[in-house]
Amino acid sequence: MNIGATLGDTIPIETWLIELLDFLPKLIVALITFITGLIVAGPAARWMRRSVAKRIIDDEILLLLARMTRLTVIVTASIIALDQVDFDVTGFLAGLGIAGLTVGFALQDIAKNFIAGVLLLVRQPFKIGETVAVAGYSGSVQQITTRDTVIKTWDGEIVIVPNADIISNPITNYSQAHNRRRTVMIGLGYGQDSQRAMEVFVKALCDVPGVLQTPAPTVQAEALGDSALTLAARFWIDHQASDLFAVHSDAVVALNETAEREGIELPYPIQTVRVENEEV
Repeated sequence: MNIGATLGDTIPIETWLIELLDFLPKLIVALITFITGLIVAGPAARWMRRSVAKRIIDDEILLLLARMTRLTVIVTASIIALDQVDFDVTGFLAGLGIAGLTVGFALQDIAKNFIAGVLLLVRQPFKIGETVAVAGYSGSVQQITTRDTVIKTWDGEIVIVPNADIISNPITNYSQAHNRRRTVMIGLGYGQDSQRAMEVFVKALCDVPGVLQTPAPTVQAEALGDSALTLAARFWIDHQASDLFAVHSDAVVALNETAEREGIELPYPIQTVRVENEEV
């Protein structure tokens, strides 16, 4: 029996066992770390949701923050666990970053809209049900997601606007201001008593239901037109208490009826036509 050969064959096995015994504690710590991350992820997400619920009412952003918190805990635990078993985390993250950059470049429009959606949900320049004007569309907000915002226009059309277009354009939120000013242009014939006309028009506006007395309605001379003196009648409406368009219509009718009753001339545009009679 060759004792030397036998000892030579057992050395690799002993080395493997020693390496296994050295690696086993690291594997156990890695598994414990990963499982702990899975267990902690749920409570961490619920804690995040409860901690911001008092400041953020939107359910979708609460759900988004909870999911991001849960994913962050799991990813962090996974990286720590991989590092425990001597995995090249730095190289892996570098490769993952390059892959993510490539995918992100290919899906840059989707990523841009997602980031814009998160900003909208965090900043909340408007809420569901509010009336806004943005990206060339005006109407009430029906839905806000991480990709787009749904607006129902005044004509009843449903428009889906990408969040990137919303975040990069000025946003007018009509619902956050109770009062809105309306302007009606009036053409007053030359030769009329302009001061008297402005006074009776102001009184007519004050008598229209829905027109606010504070700030008070005003009628002022705006310009000298080709055939009339242009007056600007301005008044305020609480659009949350009254129908904005209905009150505006009533104001226009009241101004017209006042002009007819008081004998105030509201002239048509006048054009002078010169006809020459040429002898043949």
